[in-house]
Amino acid sequence: MGHLAGKDIYRKLGKKIDGMPSRAPWNKTLYEVLKSLYSVEEADVVVKMPFNLSSLERIARITRRKTPELQKVLEGLSEKGLVVDLWVQGRTLYMPSPMVVGIFEFTMMRTGGGLKTKEWAKLFHEYMHGDSNFYAANFGQGQKISIERALPHEGSVHPEDFTEILDHEKAHVIVEQSSRFAIGICSCRHEKLHADKKTCDIQLEMCASFGAAADYLIRRSLAKEASRTRMHELIDSARGLGLVLNADNIQKNVSFICSCCPCCCNTILGVREHGYPGTIVTSSFIARIAFDSCTGCGNCARDCPIEAIAMAPEKNPDPKSKRKALPVVDSSICLGCGVCTLRCKPGSLRLRKREQRVLHPETNFERILLASLERGALQNQLFDNPQSLSHAFLRGLIGGFLRLPPVKKALMSDLLRSSFLAFLKKAAALNGQGAFTEI
Repeated sequence: MGHLAGKDIYRKLGKKIDGMPSRAPWNKTLYEVLKSLYSVEEADVVVKMPFNLSSLERIARITRRKTPELQKVLEGLSEKGLVVDLWVQGRTLYMPSPMVVGIFEFTMMRTGGGLKTKEWAKLFHEYMHGDSNFYAANFGQGQKISIERALPHEGSVHPEDFTEILDHEKAHVIVEQSSRFAIGICSCRHEKLHADKKTCDIQLEMCASFGAAADYLIRRSLAKEASRTRMHELIDSARGLGLVLNADNIQKNVSFICSCCPCCCNTILGVREHGYPGTIVTSSFIARIAFDSCTGCGNCARDCPIEAIAMAPEKNPDPKSKRKALPVVDSSICLGCGVCTLRCKPGSLRLRKREQRVLHPETNFERILLASLERGALQNQLFDNPQSLSHAFLRGLIGGFLRLPPVKKALMSDLLRSSFLAFLKKAAALNGQGAFTEI
């Protein structure tokens, strides 16, 4: 009976995680992941605790557990990155970790002895890139709200468009706007290393975090504190190595910048290998070629991390010229990261302003709600108590309404999105969830 009860609780845990802003489709591999990471008691607590940031007292009331023993369980979960504990408004608040950014990243950022790192790496790789349909579940319906956005490398934007770069699109400015910093192991690179899939020689310690995220990672020994100078050096190093800079898909209080290589990064692989461009939100710039000065060397095509540039034979080649092919940019998938410009000696390839600026959510609060709306999980954020019958009724009623394509399309539109988010922010404050709007 204990075996059956344990299996049942992991199925409930899988359903809980699948109801968060990043979907996690159930399959046998996910069961193995959850069973390896969570004890039965830990799984039971996460299943019963609210979806949103909540105080210890609220979680104790909802889960009907005594505060001292509950705090011990939450402490253990936080140490493993399976629950995030943040210091907000003078108190500690807890929230279950989603699959990404969360369970996967924090598990693969752990260091020390006694860890099942190789086992976890192989399970995560099988889950994300096997038959779970993980990418399809999150981006298969054209979803546009992802956890990451590309940052243009310094010097990659054409001088005429340089003034169009906003502060949240500049990696070095993001560093200057932050107050605490941490560097940890790149979870994707660590996973690929232990899953025997890493083909690059890029170092592991390149995951940069800021502010409250850095505070959490440092407290939980998932990353080490770093100086502002070290963060600037890390960004310059990523440029020198031709890595993609991917940042938190928000404008304010950016919490991370990843230095991504094409062989390891799961979001890059989501575009290149799985065919879902939405896994990385583009910058407001796109690669453009000045053909009169292009030598046709092909460096840009070789360097593009998502293979958005191909070399095509010239239609009417000049017999006196050594140039036999010209680069062609696939504008439908170009990230606007600027990696392709870094080795262009004649400067023929530069990023230019897109016809329409890419709009990113202002805060994590907005990103979480919009991502949840796209993935049919917004009702869990609005009525987050899994133990309440009234919340369960409202989740079913409102969830069905929000999943209607015309409703979802209208709320995601430029016309209604701002008003809808403003309404939800006021509602969160009235329901005592004002802390949720600050993350």
